[in-house]
Amino acid sequence: MVPMTLVGANALKEELHRLKTIERPAVIQAIAEARAQGDLSENAEYDAAKEKQSFIEGRIQEIEGKLSSAKIINPEELEQDGRIVFGVTVTLEDIEKNNKVTYQVVGEDEANIELKKISINSPIARALIGKSEGDLIIVIAPKGECEYEILEVAYI
Repeated sequence: MVPMTLVGANALKEELHRLKTIERPAVIQAIAEARAQGDLSENAEYDAAKEKQSFIEGRIQEIEGKLSSAKIINPEELEQDGRIVFGVTVTLEDIEKNNKVTYQVVGEDEANIELKKISINSPIARALIGKSEGDLIIVIAPKGECEYEILEVAYI
């Protein structure tokens, strides 16, 4: 089972659709055009197209595998008892630096620190799971220990 938010699952479905309907046909066309040029043994365009085709087919298989084993979790449908679980959005205050940050706990494929989405497997998410508003947590990260206060837990 691969935990995934509804947004993450939809993004993978969109990527899969794009790969199958746009990328795959384009690379098949590129291979056909390269073949038409004759000798394939020294045809760089053919080699590049075949390599791209291999990547596309591998990615399609990877996405289909993830979606087939996905457990899609919609935070809005979770029991909202204030505990931090997969999919919730959490606002924290760094005790030492006195600054606030908001993260959503998501699956591996969805994690993107620039979008404030942290992997369920990250040190901070592991420290957060099961905690509630007002709790203090200590995160042991590569840069050292950080202490946070949980200010808000949102099921959005």
